[in-house]
Amino acid sequence: MKTGSKLVRRQKIRHSIRKKVAGTPARPRLSVYRSNADIYVQLIDDVNGATLASASSADKDIKAQKGTKIEKSKLVGATIAQKASALGLEAVVFDRGGNLYHGRVKAVADGAREAGLKF
Repeated sequence: MKTGSKLVRRQKIRHSIRKKVAGTPARPRLSVYRSNADIYVQLIDDVNGATLASASSADKDIKAQKGTKIEKSKLVGATIAQKASALGLEAVVFDRGGNLYHGRVKAVADGAREAGLKF
């Protein structure tokens, strides 16, 4: 197995997703980054190149919660949905960042949908 082949494969997937998915001011891109320890999400307006809102499992209020990484990911999704509704946004485009749509990435999406965001 080549060194870094997993990373190269994920980057190729990520780039192919980004060719198709773009955020606008009315419907920003919900970008997900998953590290081993935490999960980070951002609402990004690609037209203006600006981050509108962000949330992560490293935030104090979420980090203080007890639970598994999946449960905390669901809280991150709910938090970003609340921030989006405060900005007057109700629809987003989901960008899974090259990760498979299951586990923590799916939990973020489910948490955001339950809190009122439309994908």
